[in-house]
Amino acid sequence: MTDAGQGGTGTVQEAPPSPGTVSGLKDSVRHLAAKTTRAGRPHLVRKCTSATRQVRHTQRTGTGTPRTTRTWYTTERYQSCKKVRTGTETYTRTVRPQRWCVRLDDVAGDTARDDVWYQVTPATYNEAHGADEHARMEFTPTGTGC
Repeated sequence: MTDAGQGGTGTVQEAPPSPGTVSGLKDSVRHLAAKTTRAGRPHLVRKCTSATRQVRHTQRTGTGTPRTTRTWYTTERYQSCKKVRTGTETYTRTVRPQRWCVRLDDVAGDTARDDVWYQVTPATYNEAHGADEHARMEFTPTGTGC
């Protein structure tokens, strides 16, 4: 059998791994739960006050030089609003997000690169968790270190 895409060598080659993909032997897995703490911040509320102001109106009548100007005032009501601090409020602040990690040995076939931690997706973590010890794994990490 000859594969036309391989120049007639008769062998089928595997596709090279995509950039960012790592492979190695599974060493261990670790799940770090999200770390949260209680924190406080100023509690702001919107406070509005009613107020009034005088508005000046003018009207000119007549033509030519003897024009008459009539001026009158009205009282306009409006609301003035601003945010004011009234104590503090407590909220839950995330100190560390949740992480799933896998540790590999012999990364990229290099036996000198042991115990390298990679952050992975929950699906990859579940796959690694169910795999045998020192099983060959290949995945694209979401980050390094754990």
